[in-house]
Amino acid sequence: MNGEGHTHREGVCGTMENGYTYEDYQDTAKWLLSRTEHRPQVALICGSGLGGLIKRLTQAQTFDYSEIPNFPKSTACVVMQGRFHMYEGYPLWKVTFPVRVFRLMGVETLVVTNAAGGLNPKFEVGDIMLIRDHINLPGLSGANPLRGPNDERFGVRFPAMSDAYDRDMRQKAHSTWKQMGQQRELQEGTYVMVAGPSYETVAECHLLQKLGADAVGMSTVPEVIVARHCGLRVFGFSLITNKAILDYESQGKANHEEVLEAGKQAAKKLEQFVFILMASIPLSEHTD
Repeated sequence: MNGEGHTHREGVCGTMENGYTYEDYQDTAKWLLSRTEHRPQVALICGSGLGGLIKRLTQAQTFDYSEIPNFPKSTACVVMQGRFHMYEGYPLWKVTFPVRVFRLMGVETLVVTNAAGGLNPKFEVGDIMLIRDHINLPGLSGANPLRGPNDERFGVRFPAMSDAYDRDMRQKAHSTWKQMGQQRELQEGTYVMVAGPSYETVAECHLLQKLGADAVGMSTVPEVIVARHCGLRVFGFSLITNKAILDYESQGKANHEEVLEAGKQAAKKLEQFVFILMASIPLSEHTD
C-alpha cells in the first residue's frame, strides 16, 4: 500500500479522543478484504528508507492510500510502505488506524521496522537492533494512542506493555542471524520514541542514554501499543542509520538524507533477515 491521499475527520461524541468509530475500522477492513483473495495473518510496517522490503513480496496487490476508506495520507501479508507520524500533525488515533484495520482483517502478527539513531556507543551505522523494549516519551507526558474511551471489542482498558515484544520471535531472530553468518552481531536493546521532527540535542542524547535507551526514533511505539492492546503478536527492529551526537566538539549532525542512504546500503542484509524471520512466524489455519 502506497502513501497517497488524505481523509480529514473530526472527533465524535464531544471529548472523545478517537475520531474513528469501530464501524469505521470495520468498513476499511471489509473494503480491503473485498478487493483481494489474500487473507493476511502478518502485517509489516516499513520505516524510513526501508520500503524496498515490499519488492520481495510475491503475488502482491497494491492499494493507494487515497483509495482506502478512512486512511490518512503518507502508504498481503499486509505491508505498509510508509507510516504516519506525530510530527506530520496527525493525532495518534490516525497514526495507529491501520493497526486495528489489520486486526479486523485477520492479522495476528505485526512486524515493525524503523530507522533510528544509535545511542549505545557499541552500535555502528548499518547495525540492526532487535527491539527488546521501548520508552514512550510522548506517552509519559500524556500522548498515548489509547487515551480516551476504551472499546472493549479491541482490548482491555489497561493493557500490559512489559511483554510488548514477543520473546519467542526475538530468540528466533538471534538464531536466524547466526545462520546468515553476518560479521556484525545482531544488536538488541531499548528503543525510545521522541515526537520530532527536530533531531535531538547533545544534552537530550545524554538524557536518553541515562534513561536506558539504545536507539532513538520518531515512530513505532504508538503502533506497538495499539497492536498489543488488540492482541497482536509484535516484534520489530531498528536499522541504525546514524550515531547520536554526544560530543559538543563534534562537527557532525544528523540529517534525513544520511538516514535514507544508510537504509539503502543495508537493504539487502535487512530484507533477507526480515523475510527469513517472517517465514518462521506461526500461522493459524483458516477455514475460509
